[in-house]
Amino acid sequence: MLNRRKFLMGTGAAALGALVLPKAASAFLSSAGEHPLGLQLFTLFNVIDADVKGNLKKVADIGFKEIESAFSKLPGYYGMKPKEFAALCSDLGLSWKSHHVLGAPFKLPPGTKLPKGMTLPAHMLNLKEDMQALVDQVAEGGIPYLVCANIPTGTLDEIKEAGEILNKTGEACKKVNIQLCYHNHDMEFKTVEGKVPYHELLSECDAKLVKMELDLAWATKAGIDPVELFKAHPGRFPLLHVKDISKDFTTLEPVGEGVVKFKYIFEHVKEAGAKHYFVEHDMPKDPFASIATSYKNLRAMGV
Repeated sequence: MLNRRKFLMGTGAAALGALVLPKAASAFLSSAGEHPLGLQLFTLFNVIDADVKGNLKKVADIGFKEIESAFSKLPGYYGMKPKEFAALCSDLGLSWKSHHVLGAPFKLPPGTKLPKGMTLPAHMLNLKEDMQALVDQVAEGGIPYLVCANIPTGTLDEIKEAGEILNKTGEACKKVNIQLCYHNHDMEFKTVEGKVPYHELLSECDAKLVKMELDLAWATKAGIDPVELFKAHPGRFPLLHVKDISKDFTTLEPVGEGVVKFKYIFEHVKEAGAKHYFVEHDMPKDPFASIATSYKNLRAMGV
């Protein structure tokens, strides 16, 4: 189901479980000349903290070469300081390219109930209140990209504030050779008081300071053609979330099992300026089976 929007700005505790890497996964190793594929670690949210090193090794064994981190149940970066986590990734042959953070304080909508076993910390770091601390942490880890995973855009005032926060963060990132990006869901494409938030952010944010990580499934759900965005804003999309969704737009799927037009989209990655592709499937029942399928299908597409 579509869990990430409910979950995205929370760091709660979920039931831990160990999943076994499918036997066939080791056959999906990338070959010379293929673009390195990455994984957004939110895909492993329900399992990664039980054995961070072991689970990252499974990711590497499937063939993934790059990772994008997010929040987890453990403090810091999966229970580690930035340099420690960077060293672990390097030892496993994984390149830590990007990290997701919140854009503003998390506010649970009135009447919303958290999933069983999930709790929220008293304070979750966010760009509005903790921008410099977050930038410093990413710089310490030697990560080239910092991504705002989500920020309120439900009113024109929120959209204006979002642009200000992103521009300010982009300036701070530039000073330490980090590129800030913004990650979308489908909500940014819904008209607000006559304006489309995503288009407003594209125009109000400095194109050099704030680039985009386009989530292909959410854009597809919103009825957006990613290629048209690439053409309208060439070079603005260095990161892609390679995610798939069912025909009725209710369920996220392994890449290649839904309706996202990946072949068509990847024919235009040069126009996008895309450099890194991160597979993501929001908390699937069997994450390793899902990412092995996604990896296999992407390689079969020639990605």
